[in-house]
Amino acid sequence: MKNFVFYNHTKILFGKDQIAAITGEIPADSRILLIYGGGSIKENGIYDQVIDAISDFEYYEFGGIEPNPSYEKCMEALDVIDENEIDFLLAVGGGSVIDATKFIAAAAFYEGEDPWDILAHSEEVLEALPIGTVLTLPATGSEMNGSAVISRLEYKEKLAFSSPELLPLFSVLDPQVVESLPKRQIENGIVDTFVHVMEQYLTYSVDAKVQDRMAEGIMLTLIEEGPKVLADPSNYNAAANYMWSATMALNSLIGSGVPQDWSTHSIGHEITALHGVDHARTLAIVLPGTMKVMKESKKDKITQYAQRIWGITGNSDDEIVDAAIKKTIDFFESMGIKTRLRDYYIPVTIADEIADRMEQRGDVNIGENKLVGIDEIRKILEGRY
Repeated sequence: MKNFVFYNHTKILFGKDQIAAITGEIPADSRILLIYGGGSIKENGIYDQVIDAISDFEYYEFGGIEPNPSYEKCMEALDVIDENEIDFLLAVGGGSVIDATKFIAAAAFYEGEDPWDILAHSEEVLEALPIGTVLTLPATGSEMNGSAVISRLEYKEKLAFSSPELLPLFSVLDPQVVESLPKRQIENGIVDTFVHVMEQYLTYSVDAKVQDRMAEGIMLTLIEEGPKVLADPSNYNAAANYMWSATMALNSLIGSGVPQDWSTHSIGHEITALHGVDHARTLAIVLPGTMKVMKESKKDKITQYAQRIWGITGNSDDEIVDAAIKKTIDFFESMGIKTRLRDYYIPVTIADEIADRMEQRGDVNIGENKLVGIDEIRKILEGRY
């Protein structure tokens, strides 16, 4: 196991009707900016619960955060913050709203010319506005980590950044919200969570048995509970297990002390930036190719994954790898998510464009061993297995 430092101060308020409890979690006399997305929280009752909880504070609202939060929209919030002397941000939504809130929190204290440099040039975030969240869509784990992904529309770029300064002070996780979600969002959330685990698990062994077993437990839970949630989103226990899986998948716990990949995410972000495909669906497109193209460096962990998650045995390593990839594809498809570029009417020639963009940005030689270069990116996207 590698050396690591694990720190996570986010307080989780999990279970039914926990939104009311945020009253006691927000610092006294805070001037709050309530940040949300397209307005669905006003239809499912969450907005009213939040307003009741913060009614004794001075608060302002900023809505309209997009499913892939844009730099352009986030920058509009800075004027509201300055004009009203906001000192606390409350994100009510899924990962996109929470990610946007993190960028806004960091940009509010940025002293350079353009806050985009936080993402484009990995500028360190030294100070940020404090954040609380009310999660409405389990998927990204953003409610319990310091990472975010933001798109800049004019550049067709989608980039990630991270800072411990952006860990939420608290997050409300009420599984009852799953009942009101569109089926597509639940499909995306299950697959997004699964791939988050794979990015930290499917690398190479460092004998981190606790992390491996926890990762496997999350994947097995998603395989077991995913179909139940899709069949009946009002199934509270299934929704609770799914929601907690999404949070645990990306709060740094299973990633501590182990090598991590994230090449699937880097490539997937390009597909979203160029064609607007849902984030989770880009991951379902890219991961099987990553497993196949990088099978030599990942063979031991793919074999472990095949045996422990899918009960696969075979006469050769290649047979085991192929069977594990097929099982992974079958699972994604069973969750309603297609796994080929052609399923989204995207030509395979996008491989060259994405490889060129990543090369120009210097986003190559990625993955746990820095072995995913330009040729590998092309092979992954072209399906040249």
